[in-house]
Amino acid sequence: MKVAFASKDNIYVNEHFGWCKKFFIYEIKENSYNFIKEVESKEKIENELDKLSYKIQCLDNSDILYVEQIGPKASLLVKDSKIFPIKASNEKEKIEDVLNKLIKMQENPPIWMRRIISK
Repeated sequence: MKVAFASKDNIYVNEHFGWCKKFFIYEIKENSYNFIKEVESKEKIENELDKLSYKIQCLDNSDILYVEQIGPKASLLVKDSKIFPIKASNEKEKIEDVLNKLIKMQENPPIWMRRIISK
């Protein structure tokens, strides 16, 4: 399961999806996770739909997108791309804590996670 985080520092989930300049991609395998790569998303695009499509491409086929904020249109486009968007509970939510929470969730996964696991 691949998770993309919208973050300024690869420590906290602290970026808005549409304004994010880089995404940090992690992979969860069973009871562990590892950092895969950092993806730049700095390109300035005026057209809203084109900008959101570009941001989705930057997610590198992730299964989950974890953000501080995401607009309703962006959220729908992300879901249409078969990526599950999740808003952080607060600006101080650590990526490491989220990854550990997602690992724990696999024990009794919610429906959306079951779909990802069964891929």
